[in-house]
Amino acid sequence: MALQKNVTIKNRKARFEYEILDKYVAGIVLRGTEIKAIREGKASIAESFCEFSNGELFVINMTVQEYSHASHYTHDPKNARKLLLNRSELKKLEKEVKNTGLTIIPLLLFTNDRGLAKMEIALCKGKKQYDKREVMKERDTKRDLSRIKKAFNN
Repeated sequence: MALQKNVTIKNRKARFEYEILDKYVAGIVLRGTEIKAIREGKASIAESFCEFSNGELFVINMTVQEYSHASHYTHDPKNARKLLLNRSELKKLEKEVKNTGLTIIPLLLFTNDRGLAKMEIALCKGKKQYDKREVMKERDTKRDLSRIKKAFNN
């Protein structure tokens, strides 16, 4: 199977479940065959979140499937992976999470032009149930209006 040039893996639920306040791009510390599996597109960030441990930021519950051509030294698919940010960004994020109870959620996992894996993370606030219903209502209204326009133009 040919490797893709630039891989982008999205967290589709994040924008629905959370209100995004601020975005950051972080590098990821990967071991062994993890980068090869990501380049094949065999990763998922749907149920993942970020946590601080000893002043360092880790992404938890991110799944990177085992590399198909690996033999002996494979990796753990659900392993916690360290995220790389500037010290000032880490301090700011840690302060926000501790003081205001916000959450850090991965939005996008991608490879840049140099082939390095990067992750776009966001400082988020959880939406209430009525906010989610409002978003669904707006989406349905837009869809209905576009259908009416299309029917009217034809």
